[in-house]
Amino acid sequence: MAESNVDMNTQLFVGLISSLSSQAYMQMGKLKNPVTDKIERDLQGASLSIDIISMLKEKSAGNLSDEEQHYIDHTLKELRLNFVAEKDKPEPAQDQESPASDGGEDKAGVDKADEKPSS
Repeated sequence: MAESNVDMNTQLFVGLISSLSSQAYMQMGKLKNPVTDKIERDLQGASLSIDIISMLKEKSAGNLSDEEQHYIDHTLKELRLNFVAEKDKPEPAQDQESPASDGGEDKAGVDKADEKPSS
């Protein structure tokens, strides 16, 4: 019974770290947000997610198995390396909707309002 509880706690711990890690990758713009179906960048949020994992590592020190310790160490290392790489990148340009998509101009740049109907 006690071993089953340890296994469940290990699964919950790994699941929590994995969830926070996925959230951080999404906030870094490395994964698509499943709700909006878009790549979004929130480096402040990513930093907070990484800090939460780091806090969990600190608070659980001495209470983790070797496997759990390796998992959290590896996860933090990968997240921090990716965060530094993303932080050094310029902000991505916002996609501007082209005038052709709103019916104002055709693909040749001709204003549709100026066109005369054909007889």
